[in-house]
Amino acid sequence: MVDGIREQSGLAQRLHMDVPLLLGLLALATVGLVVMYSVDGGDGRLMTRHAMRLLIAFVVMFVLAQINPRHLFHWTPWLYLLGLILLIAVLVFGDVGKGAQRWLRIGPLNFQPSELSKLTVPLMVAYFFTDKSLPPRVLPVLGAVGLALLPTFLVIQQPDLGTALLIGCSGAFVMFLTGLRWSVIAVFAGLLAASAPLLWFTMHDYQRSRVLTFLNPEQDPLGAGYHIIQSKIAIGSGGIYGKGWLNGTQSQLDFVPERSTDFVFAVFGEEFGLMGGMVLIALYLFVIFRGLYIAVSAQELFGRLIAGGLVLTFFVYVFVNIGMVSGLLPVVGLPLPLVSYGGTALVTVMASFGIVMSVHTHRRLLSD
Repeated sequence: MVDGIREQSGLAQRLHMDVPLLLGLLALATVGLVVMYSVDGGDGRLMTRHAMRLLIAFVVMFVLAQINPRHLFHWTPWLYLLGLILLIAVLVFGDVGKGAQRWLRIGPLNFQPSELSKLTVPLMVAYFFTDKSLPPRVLPVLGAVGLALLPTFLVIQQPDLGTALLIGCSGAFVMFLTGLRWSVIAVFAGLLAASAPLLWFTMHDYQRSRVLTFLNPEQDPLGAGYHIIQSKIAIGSGGIYGKGWLNGTQSQLDFVPERSTDFVFAVFGEEFGLMGGMVLIALYLFVIFRGLYIAVSAQELFGRLIAGGLVLTFFVYVFVNIGMVSGLLPVVGLPLPLVSYGGTALVTVMASFGIVMSVHTHRRLLSD
């Protein structure tokens, strides 16, 4: 039996797969397939399409896991530059949909370049700090802030506040992991708070409406507040154990909007209740803590920073989505990773875990 375990471990190492992390991701993907089947009313077509996208995303994860972080380090400036060029291209001749200009079409391929920045920004900030003394001084921190803010600003222009939030957070997390002094963090927090009024007046009308709706959704129950009110009703009606798979009335009768994407947690909460929600959150926490363990055990600074930054960005994904669906945060349009139906965002999430696995498995090879 011991030899069998060693053989499996050796195979995972040769494939550059971290087994605990892979199992956690597969469990979340399974939850996503189960929910998609329910969202589609038992039809199965939506679940099949979601399964195909999950397959593509896992292949991308596998491919990136094979790349040595040292190679990724040398490619980082070029990837960052490519990301900026694509974001500018979106603003110039990108496709417009639902009042936003976020998509870029190249031949038959239609994708969101902003998703690439979720990877290139933490990579570039980590690359920037690798030859700096730590904890960093003020000038290097300002340089890193500029690297993170430039793509964030371009994404805000699309406008896409949710993705811009993730991009900004990914850069901020990498800076935090460099050992920023608390005095520096306090200064930046104060500047951010002081700029809040300016941010409010630069927001689009629908973005300000989302904040006001978050504060008082009942002021427009059939308009701006409809999404969050129906979502809270669905989650609350699930009780402790839920109504059962395929038995959610709010979701099956189309009361919950965007139930396959942003508000998929409301569908899950109605059908599986508080206990099911706790199990799902536990799965996410397992993946997050495993990723943080990989970051802590990384041998090189670049690997430690990118692994930690990517995993903490994944945490923001989960925290913001569940928070907004539960009425604890304003709606910003972020999917629930691996559970929500999606394409580009799903591939980006799995690509980030491919990089995390690469950091861990190549570390093992170097230490042997």
